[in-house]
Amino acid sequence: MSSFDKSKVISISKTILICGLILYITFIIFFSDSNCQSSQLFSSFRSKWAPFNSQSNVAQTNIATNISHLVFGILGSEKAWHNRKSYIESWWRPNITRGHLLLDFPPKDDLLPWSINSPPYKISDNVVKLVAETKHVDPTVLRLVHGIMEVFREEHEGLRWLVMGDDDSVFFVDNMVDILAQYDHTEYYYFGGHSEFILSNYWYSFNQGFGGAGFILSYPLAKALAKDMINCLKRYNYLNAADKTTMTCIADIGVNLSPLQGIHQIDLRGNISGFLSSHPKSLLMSLHHFDMVDPIFPSMDRSQSIFHLLNAANYDQSRMLQQTICHKRSSNWTFSISWGYSAHIYEKIMPRSWIQRPIETFKTWQKSPNPPHYMFDVRNPSLDPCEAPHIFFFKSIEKTPRNEILTTYIRARPRGIGACLYAGNLSAEYVSEIHVFSPAIKRIEIDRCECCDIIHEAGSNKADVKYRECKTDEIIA
Repeated sequence: MSSFDKSKVISISKTILICGLILYITFIIFFSDSNCQSSQLFSSFRSKWAPFNSQSNVAQTNIATNISHLVFGILGSEKAWHNRKSYIESWWRPNITRGHLLLDFPPKDDLLPWSINSPPYKISDNVVKLVAETKHVDPTVLRLVHGIMEVFREEHEGLRWLVMGDDDSVFFVDNMVDILAQYDHTEYYYFGGHSEFILSNYWYSFNQGFGGAGFILSYPLAKALAKDMINCLKRYNYLNAADKTTMTCIADIGVNLSPLQGIHQIDLRGNISGFLSSHPKSLLMSLHHFDMVDPIFPSMDRSQSIFHLLNAANYDQSRMLQQTICHKRSSNWTFSISWGYSAHIYEKIMPRSWIQRPIETFKTWQKSPNPPHYMFDVRNPSLDPCEAPHIFFFKSIEKTPRNEILTTYIRARPRGIGACLYAGNLSAEYVSEIHVFSPAIKRIEIDRCECCDIIHEAGSNKADVKYRECKTDEIIA
């Protein structure tokens, strides 16, 4: 065969191969059965050239979750907003935080002009029409639950997580972002918190997220819930509790609550300093019901207290309320620091296992004749000078030249019950100020608490506490 004939054969063969390849690709793309698996080569080809979809693009992106991926829906009323707006403004970041406030009626009087420090507002959909459509027994419940769909409808572009709360919810957004970044937003998640009061969970459900504390829906769950909203409100038009209705609708989608310890409904009354001084070892995400408890700092009203707490949070949310315990063995003292909130000194060496239980300074949410009252362990207030702490509250915060954060805590009042005489203990009554030095870096991985060292000269009215990582074999007792 001549070289000309050989080249002609090769050319024809190439043409046949190319045509065959084109026909095969065309068949795979347009005619393949959805139940049949094509090769990875052509699967990737189809995926690469599939039409662009903004939502799938969000789901497939490798960008870490940040604040722009969270949308907040705040459910409120025009009447209550006059007194509650400071709670939301304490954590809302204008032009950064996404979402809006859903009001029942247009704002008026002193709410106008609308504050630039508040979330933008929208008016809820016509409840009368929704009641007529769903035959729901409770218009308020219907408005609150339907509000989830309304927020999603308005701001789902680029959404990964939908966060719903009340007009007196205080969110720690940086911590929320850091927690949610650990989860796959393309999967179905329903995050929330239980009530602290056992009977509230019993009356409503142990499987629901309490709305005032905030609950969080991943994008696919929020989308599915919004799509089924009207049908679900029709199915459960006899329910007269919004959070239970939400949980029930989500359960029908096939998803259940994943509780997070840092989400707090605060179904408590009175002085909650004991609760806030012994926070569980998890990032603080929310607090609620500030109208129902005493101001959390002495000599401040509720609004001032929240802004004061958020002042510490603006420096380091990861350590907010995190309890760190250390001992001054030469004096037989135990220090317990709730970062950004309080400090306690006990005139006896106490183990962490005992100190971590909150002092029951608070009262039950409703009358409860017999214990247990709470979803956590407590210890009773004591007048025993070896068990009752000297109490200090957060005063100020600053960053030092050594890349540390200095928080200062000052004595709330004299303890006034004498010194602990156990093993010759020394009184701490003269200590009036505690300085706490912590690293100016986030501490998101908190599988183990931090430890600390105490620097105090006998007779000085000030004590320094320096944070550090615990040693491998260190025992806090």
